[in-house]
Amino acid sequence: MSFYVDLVIFALVGFLLPIAAVLVGKLLRRDYPDPLKEVSYESGIQPFGEARVKYHIHYYVFALIFLVFDVEALFLFPWAIAYRQIVPWVALVEALVFIAILVVGLIYAWKKKVLTWI
Repeated sequence: MSFYVDLVIFALVGFLLPIAAVLVGKLLRRDYPDPLKEVSYESGIQPFGEARVKYHIHYYVFALIFLVFDVEALFLFPWAIAYRQIVPWVALVEALVFIAILVVGLIYAWKKKVLTWI
């Protein structure tokens, strides 16, 4: 029963702490209304041109490939943690198959010239 009490307390603190931080910040801050603060960019430079700029699709594909390889590399951590409980040669074969799939994907992306930064 103590576990559930601790869990509820942890959840309440995790929920209420950010709300309290925002409220305290709102109460303590000074409010200086300035029309310059209403501008999209507060760097001191007046914005110019169109806000919506078209990007080349290549950047999105590059980002997606990065995410795919990043998530797949993340799947190696549970394997590394469970390594001692798995038969060593089975664990090695599993890791080699997984890395081989990653290499095949990398070669495919390389052949499609997705990894060239233009």
